[in-house]
Amino acid sequence: MTRVLALPRYTHKGASSRLRTLQYIDELSNHGIEFRLESLLDDVYLSDLYAGRDTQWCRVIKAYARRASLRRIVRSFDVVWLEKEAFPWLPAMTERMLLGYTPTVVDYDDAIFHRYDQHPSRWVRSVLGKKIDAVMRGASTVIAGNDYLADHARRAGARRVEIIPTAVDLRRYAVRAPRRDTGFTVGWIGTPQTAVYLRDIASALRRFGETGSVRYVFIGCPVGLDLGFPYEARVWSEATEAADLASLDCGLMPLRDGPFERGKCGYKLIQYMACGVPVIASPVGVNRQIVSPENGFLATSPDEWLEALRNLRSDASAARRMGSVGREVVEARYSTRVVAPRLEAILRAP
Repeated sequence: MTRVLALPRYTHKGASSRLRTLQYIDELSNHGIEFRLESLLDDVYLSDLYAGRDTQWCRVIKAYARRASLRRIVRSFDVVWLEKEAFPWLPAMTERMLLGYTPTVVDYDDAIFHRYDQHPSRWVRSVLGKKIDAVMRGASTVIAGNDYLADHARRAGARRVEIIPTAVDLRRYAVRAPRRDTGFTVGWIGTPQTAVYLRDIASALRRFGETGSVRYVFIGCPVGLDLGFPYEARVWSEATEAADLASLDCGLMPLRDGPFERGKCGYKLIQYMACGVPVIASPVGVNRQIVSPENGFLATSPDEWLEALRNLRSDASAARRMGSVGREVVEARYSTRVVAPRLEAILRAP
């Protein structure tokens, strides 16, 4: 029996924790791994974050205190499975004080190190700029969601680096029904913080909407985001997201080509493709690996975004083929069925 202390950053409401840690707990438990699960931040914190409300610092302090109290039990586990870092915005020495010398598997699905090493404050860069590098060096294994993150871990001196992509449980995702002659639905899914990327392609979306019957459905997007055209801002819910995505004719993932964006793991694309929905994405980071001419389009300029949208609407059979290929790609590379055995092997022998 392998005993694992799992330390995700969030509860189930946080996508990174849900996808990188929590969705595997039940299956790996059935394979003889015993877990103790201790999330750092609760749903109230995430609700405040997504709503733009001020952080309740008393709750954060209590959360840090709860995590610090785990120091007395860490040694009773065979391995610690940590998401990103134990104490955000605290120096690296606090991580070692908690973890001691217990074998640690630390997981990254975004370039969190850039929040420190590219922070506008020189003081933050000085104190925390190399913090994540130290966490990576101290870990028995670093799990990276893509090549960009893995390369950083290797440069930081990590002893062992394994690339494991973000995956979805395909049992939750039904393939979209054939398109009807009732218009064309373009969709996006994300958080209020990432909805700003929609502004970068707003001119293309506005022009596309002027050429025919188009409906825009943006899941997790704030109502008040001014894009210059009407859209439905649908509240995100884990219970409804798969059905919402399956109603789309096209899924979008615009990104800016910056250091933080290059560390993203393409979760939106994987969700769209799991539903058999063709995609359009910016050619940034892992998007280049996920998207091919067989399952979607990579677009840089507004004209390229507009052309891709027009192609998908004008050729329903080609769009359907792209969706089918996308589903096959997820089945082969981005499903929990494929990823879980690799994760299990790492936790058993970190």
